[in-house]
Amino acid sequence: MHSNLPRDANYISRLKRAVYEQYGISAPDITPAARGYYGETWRVSGDGGEYFLKPDYLPFHRERFRGGLSVVEHLCENGVDFAGRVVKTLDGGLCFEFDSAVSAMFDWVDGENLETHGTKAEEYRMLCRIYALTKPGLGIPSETFSDGAAARFYSLWDALKSSKKSAADLALLSELDRFREEFSHCAARLTHFAARCQSDLGGFYLTHGDAGGNFFSGNSRNYIFDWDEAMYAPVERDAWVMSCFGWARRLFSDTLRAGGISYELRPERLAFYCYHMYFFYLGEFLAVHPICDKSGSIADYLENGWIKSRIEFADTIII
Repeated sequence: MHSNLPRDANYISRLKRAVYEQYGISAPDITPAARGYYGETWRVSGDGGEYFLKPDYLPFHRERFRGGLSVVEHLCENGVDFAGRVVKTLDGGLCFEFDSAVSAMFDWVDGENLETHGTKAEEYRMLCRIYALTKPGLGIPSETFSDGAAARFYSLWDALKSSKKSAADLALLSELDRFREEFSHCAARLTHFAARCQSDLGGFYLTHGDAGGNFFSGNSRNYIFDWDEAMYAPVERDAWVMSCFGWARRLFSDTLRAGGISYELRPERLAFYCYHMYFFYLGEFLAVHPICDKSGSIADYLENGWIKSRIEFADTIII
């Protein structure tokens, strides 16, 4: 996670100069912000208030970040005031280049992630407002129901095996080897449900992908932040994470109907996302591991993580 990389006074000075040149904010005070997974996260205090600054250096993620900015702009233009607001540069841009990073600034919100089972009703209502604003051309990808997340994971695993290894690498490889049979099972199930879902690419909406993980409460209201992974996809992409709970599936379906979204959750799509996201998160851990040791995170994820109940649910779906 780039947010944990140490940055010296020279770097901070250059970042301050870039903020002044791009936004006209003179003598900004820039301090680390405890948010985010991809890229760096900074709190900027200066002319006109406080802001959230995010430079994204990761090559595999920068364009996703750029596309997410257009989504936030679209939502704001259509009356959604809970997705954050991108602060435009002096020349009207949504982002700017800093070193090799795609960088953008947002209004600062004093708040924290308070996701619980009790916040799901509000989260689902907010998502329904997003679904109603779906439109093409926002510069974000569309779901293809590929089993590529498993292939990416195996490729990164193979690369780690063939690399020069640190102690953390060896510990990670040992942990991964313990779950070899589980990986094989989940990969086969992912391929099966990907093929089933590819027969129908209809019913796509503007989805977030991790709304619960970015559900913030602050300033006496709620927000859904971080639209980096926005995608045209079925709503199961937002529903899968709680789909192991019957009450959550019912609540999601009831909220769709109340919000005027004519869609019924489909079990094959829920299963696809459970297996897809299982490998997606593993792949993200492995991709970031050379920058920041993720051996402990992967061990917790596989051994005791929340993902296990989702895979157990998906294993019950027989189609």
